[in-house]
Amino acid sequence: MTLFSTLGLKPEIAKAVEELGFQQPTPIQEQSIPVLLTGTRDFMGLAQTGTGKTAAFGLPLINHLNFSIKTTQGLILCPTRELCMQVKSDLEKYSSHTKGAHLVAVYGGASISGQISEIKRGAQIIVATPGRLMDLMERKVINLAAIRYVVLDEADEMLNMGFRDDIEFILSHVTGEKNVWLFSATMPREVRQIAERFMVDPFELTVGHKNTTAENIKHVYYITRANHKFDALKRVIDYQPDIFGIIFAQTKIETQEIAEKLIREGYNADALHGDLSQQQRDKVMNRFRQRSLQLLVATDVAARGIDVNDITHVINYSIPDELESYTHRSGRTARAGKKGISITIVNPKEVGKLRQMERLTKAKFEKEIIPSGVDVCEKQLFHIINNVHKVEVNDSAIEPYVGRIMEELQDLTKEELIKKFASVEFNRFLNYYKNAPDLNYDASQKEFSSRDSGDFTRVFVSVGTMDGFDKGSLFRFVLDCTNYNKTDIGRISLKNAYSFVEVSSSLAEQFIDNMRNQQYRGRKIRAEVSGEEPRSRDGGRKFERGGDRGGFGGGRRNGGSGNESRGRGGYGRSDRGGSSRSSFHSKGEKSSFGGSRKDKFSKNKGKSGSDEFSY
Repeated sequence: MTLFSTLGLKPEIAKAVEELGFQQPTPIQEQSIPVLLTGTRDFMGLAQTGTGKTAAFGLPLINHLNFSIKTTQGLILCPTRELCMQVKSDLEKYSSHTKGAHLVAVYGGASISGQISEIKRGAQIIVATPGRLMDLMERKVINLAAIRYVVLDEADEMLNMGFRDDIEFILSHVTGEKNVWLFSATMPREVRQIAERFMVDPFELTVGHKNTTAENIKHVYYITRANHKFDALKRVIDYQPDIFGIIFAQTKIETQEIAEKLIREGYNADALHGDLSQQQRDKVMNRFRQRSLQLLVATDVAARGIDVNDITHVINYSIPDELESYTHRSGRTARAGKKGISITIVNPKEVGKLRQMERLTKAKFEKEIIPSGVDVCEKQLFHIINNVHKVEVNDSAIEPYVGRIMEELQDLTKEELIKKFASVEFNRFLNYYKNAPDLNYDASQKEFSSRDSGDFTRVFVSVGTMDGFDKGSLFRFVLDCTNYNKTDIGRISLKNAYSFVEVSSSLAEQFIDNMRNQQYRGRKIRAEVSGEEPRSRDGGRKFERGGDRGGFGGGRRNGGSGNESRGRGGYGRSDRGGSSRSSFHSKGEKSSFGGSRKDKFSKNKGKSGSDEFSY
């Protein structure tokens, strides 16, 4: 059995590791640390998320650097601010007994002047997002010439987020003799191209298989109709009383809405996405790390760098557009050798995509039945009983009240007392799940389509093309707002400041209520029946066209569906703040920059400072 103490680390580093309680390295650490300690070769390490890659590069990096001087010698590039902060925190622990060690994390969304002050104090290691690093390079705060070691952490995610041009620019300005260490969970073509251009004869290490998930994760899926997904989510959560997990959604709008719905129904949940301020994101993450928050609803990008122990479940409310992202999602659980469960909720049309994900990750997805209301009540009942059995009694605190308690309950038998205590919480679930429907999709039953029976009602909605919508993005926005089946929505007619959406007549009133409860870019949405007769199912219309009504004028900015879309198009990101400079296309297209950028520094500064995509 290999121990950290036998790997050849300096005594002060070995002491810090021992104090952290680490004795036996993980496979990626055991195999990479001896190679990196030689300091003679570039390195490519491929391992699943959660296998300990930060220590794999962090310990050798600290071991190599000269902390008696204040020159920056190590540079670590990360995709998000959360990962930057996490890596810095971990390396500070590893260097707790290393005299003179000073590390700085630089990222968008925080005061750049404060970061500049920290760097000028003399930082031997800088952990940075690419965009903020380039800002500091432009201000001539950082001199990359003295950098001896460059680490690309989560390289695949940085490229997925559109950082390729930035990474190439940064690496081309590290002009001195250097080693490049690249760590990634997957190995797409773009990562290989970076390695071929900037690395010399790298040592390649793969732990496990490429693009695979950790072996100690159980992968399960449930099939339900699209308009039953949220109910299925609640059912799954209620069936796991001790769940401490992350729910992944596709867009910022969907993330916020799921979290708000869960909160309204009494769940201990909150959202994490790029529209939150840095202060809001820090507050949410602190609550989650301290386990005062049970469920975190997040987008893929916002969840990058979340390194929280003992996450029991990952729930995929939406399948990721980039199937490789499933490896990163599921890797949030089962960290440090522990077990975890990754749950995916799909509608019948998404089963094919699930199979693609299964082939790519080489994981076996087990189909499970969505629990019935009776199943949930039974699980919750015995969870209550188990908690009563395990609860610790503070005798000194409760003793003054025991006499009064006994007096209040003296007329109850032991059996009656047990029933009443169990029913305090059990009745809530019993009432909620009374006559609960079966949410499982039955393939033997014909999928009902509202387009085959009944009528549509034409509804006026106060958003249009001047809000940046086309028919596709408005269709997705409507589905996000209502959780309806696609077949419940008919034709969409877009105008400049408003639109008409045809809705199954049986759902029209509910649709209007749902839309009136929504806001788009801070403006409350108006919705009402358009005053025209519904069209018949034969495609004809029973009415003459009436006047188009409603709409808002004014200077609204163009944008997509809440700045996000479910499509597989390009991503724009703005990790320096302000509007996005670049877009990255998921099908392997090259990044493109708007406007002139001859020296890679021509940019559009703004105020938001977010590492999150703007879809």
